[in-house]
Amino acid sequence: MTWFPFWPLLGLLAVAALAPLAIALFGPPRARGRREADLALYHAQLAELEREKEAGRLDEAAHRAATLEVQRRLLTAPEDRGPAESGRGRWVLLGTLGAAPALALGLYLAGGIPQMPSAPYALRQEAAARDEAVMGRLRERLGQLPPGSEQAREGWVLLGNAERSRGRLEAAADAYRRALLGRFDPELTAQLAQVLLEDGRTEEAGALLRAALPQAPQHIGLRFLAGLAEARAGRTESARAAWRALIADAPPEAPWRAMVERRMNELP
Repeated sequence: MTWFPFWPLLGLLAVAALAPLAIALFGPPRARGRREADLALYHAQLAELEREKEAGRLDEAAHRAATLEVQRRLLTAPEDRGPAESGRGRWVLLGTLGAAPALALGLYLAGGIPQMPSAPYALRQEAAARDEAVMGRLRERLGQLPPGSEQAREGWVLLGNAERSRGRLEAAADAYRRALLGRFDPELTAQLAQVLLEDGRTEEAGALLRAALPQAPQHIGLRFLAGLAEARAGRTESARAAWRALIADAPPEAPWRAMVERRMNELP
């Protein structure tokens, strides 16, 4: 094997791949778009759960379960690093960027097998078929459970989460709808609406939110998504009115208030 021409090229590719991240570390902070909105909504959901508990509409067990679910989602959201971030932390990260490819190269030289071919298309197809078969068996078992039962509801939610993580938004939306057959759940309805919006089914999401809001008129996530659906549909005045009402009801210290205000100011 000819090493000399190959490894400098590989090094240049590694530098090119890591350069944007290094630039981002030392560049000015930027808005995070959808992820920032998700993080703000999750904080708002925690506050909403506290209010529901204090009002007596949630018992201790339900409040604990709902809080754990929201906290699980918070762990998947990126941390917000502001101007107060120390230069020392950035240099540590930059050092890590340099050490990572060097460590990877050392491990590869020690135990790598460059002659090993990549997984053939047939094997990848076989793995995908196995995954689909597992999902199919799960759907079949869920279909045998009494519709509306708590066990069926939990199973459809898990299936919807799995399909959403695979990027199969239509299948995820179908699973969430089946989970909602048992009882109305504003959090799950908000997830379904968000999946529909991600899938470009704006009018369907808007209809779902219009039906859900009378059942949970103060739910922050539903109200925000209702405005987002109106904005995506080109009804900017309706979106502005929905977000303006949401901001009017928000306490000054609400963590999501600035995000909603910025979204409203971005409307044409």
